[in-house]
Amino acid sequence: MLYLQSAILALLMVLPGADIANGLKVGDQAVDFNLKNIDGKMISLQTDKQAKGYILIFTCNTCPYSVAYEDRIIELHQKFAPKGYPVLAIQPNDSKRSPGDSFDKMKKRAKDKGFPFPYLLDETQETTSTYGATNTPHVYVLNKQADETFKIEYIGAIDNNTRRAEDATKHYVKAAVEGLLKGQKVETTKTKAIGCTIKWSS
Repeated sequence: MLYLQSAILALLMVLPGADIANGLKVGDQAVDFNLKNIDGKMISLQTDKQAKGYILIFTCNTCPYSVAYEDRIIELHQKFAPKGYPVLAIQPNDSKRSPGDSFDKMKKRAKDKGFPFPYLLDETQETTSTYGATNTPHVYVLNKQADETFKIEYIGAIDNNTRRAEDATKHYVKAAVEGLLKGQKVETTKTKAIGCTIKWSS
């Protein structure tokens, strides 16, 4: 059974990052969006006026990698939201190709897990395409600038262990946000985000 699970995960895995031809890069200004949250409200980067930045994560219900990271995503929000860097989670998959990622299933998953952060639906997949996200989970750390825009400071994985949080030895997102809070330059700005391919509309 363990071998079968490993084989399935291997088939789902994709290594993005430097191979993305389009999409936003580290150092670019983040493009704003207006997406529906599971409570029906529309959320943008300007909704939270107190935010110093965001941990923007493209994730979903159905990917084993995303599921494995859910508790870590919750912990990131609990740790950094009070300091001005909340999580914004975006579900990028086309629900016709991935019925388990429908809006109703998103609401159920968020309730079952007790997500403390917004869980947004990118129904048109325009935001996903604009950012260049290719898989789930895929993280973009944003930092607010003096002109109220947001700069992309990091793109990639949450940490370096896709299965067990306790086995991770490098915590990329945590380190990036902690550095920004100290007014420091982010040391590791890009990593390979390992996960499931995004299910694009045909």
